[in-house]
Amino acid sequence: MLCDVQALTGESPDSSAVLWKLAESGRQLDANLIRLPAGEHIATHAEPDLDVLVLVVTGDGVMNTPAEPLPLTAGVLLWLPHGSTRSITAGPGGLAYVTVHRRRPGMQIRRRSDPTP
Repeated sequence: MLCDVQALTGESPDSSAVLWKLAESGRQLDANLIRLPAGEHIATHAEPDLDVLVLVVTGDGVMNTPAEPLPLTAGVLLWLPHGSTRSITAGPGGLAYVTVHRRRPGMQIRRRSDPTP
């Protein structure tokens, strides 16, 4: 068991926060549980290299995409193909959601003479 999502999201949100993050060593995925209070906004952004799954846990809001605004309510599961542009705004009850994507490789510092992989 990694966490109890209901317990972590049970309190009224008063600030945006990462409530949980997958941090186990050797993992191939990254995952986060994000909380946004009512009316909070995540600016337009895109993940150029990775597909992302978004699962709404509690609350409501809107994900704005170039195609259309998508209503977010508890239980909604979205797949965002790599390159997808979106922004998120929490509704009056706030919003909590889980994101999951393939883990990014860690940064590697090399000397200039080292060949790139």
